[in-house]
Amino acid sequence: MTTTLKSLRALADLTRLRIIGLLERDEISVNELQDVTRMGQSRISTHLGLLQESGLLQSRREGKRTFYKLNQDADGMTREMIQLAVRAAKELPECGADQVNLKRILTRRSEVAQVYFNQVAGRFDRSYGPGRSWQAFGHLLLRVLPPLVVADLGSGEGLLSELLARRSKKVIAVDNSEKMVAFGANKAKKNGLKNLEFRLGDLEAPPIEAESVDLVILSQSLHHAGDPARAIASAHKLLVAGGQVMILDLLKHSFEQARELHGDRWLGFAESDLHHWLEAAGFKKIEVSVVAREEQAPHFQTILAGAAR
Repeated sequence: MTTTLKSLRALADLTRLRIIGLLERDEISVNELQDVTRMGQSRISTHLGLLQESGLLQSRREGKRTFYKLNQDADGMTREMIQLAVRAAKELPECGADQVNLKRILTRRSEVAQVYFNQVAGRFDRSYGPGRSWQAFGHLLLRVLPPLVVADLGSGEGLLSELLARRSKKVIAVDNSEKMVAFGANKAKKNGLKNLEFRLGDLEAPPIEAESVDLVILSQSLHHAGDPARAIASAHKLLVAGGQVMILDLLKHSFEQARELHGDRWLGFAESDLHHWLEAAGFKKIEVSVVAREEQAPHFQTILAGAAR
């Protein structure tokens, strides 16, 4: 089969056209393409192999990662096919969402590089400093918050709820464990936090009046939900116009023991999953990023998502 026929055959598939469109300006790794298109590695790799075999793509390895880009050394006919494929890709219904996800991926790349160099500068974060602790920083940040009505969904014993209650107008802590709710309510009473209320309920149908909350927080609780997408949609219903949701959870991982050790239903989430669920629920101004990585195995990474109603 000639190169021209191979190229035509490769471009006859809409998924491969999507890939061509994503590679128009930037070199992208296989994992990043998975993240953007929400496809499995095997499927993505098969499409990439056919496109490269047809002379439409180039690849390079960097450690364990493989990056792909449009073939800049293609001959005249192949170059024309690539240009035609790029124009066709822009007409696909997935194009808009693909470009949004691609922008997020490229932004994350630069952020990762900046975080790395900031961390190694002087090794400041690894040295001891009197009075410098995350607890102290947390109290400092709480001081700048306006008095809000906050819902802490999946609150557990209410450690975060207590901190928030010291600055918020009202905090409603929801958990599906009777013992957790009883413990938290008793502790709040002992500490004189009259604006902190514990309620027994589920993340997916929290016992809170619709459009009554300024801020919804799901801190390391979403991976315990039966249906995370439904939990996020429920959070949207609770918020007043302009209200915000903040999600702190684990980045998708493969530590299966977490199911038994911590009762986790989900082994974390991909950034694209949270972005998709937030968008589907009707949220705007969505931001999702990885904010921390544990140094000890299994090296859990923390993901932070924020959005506004």
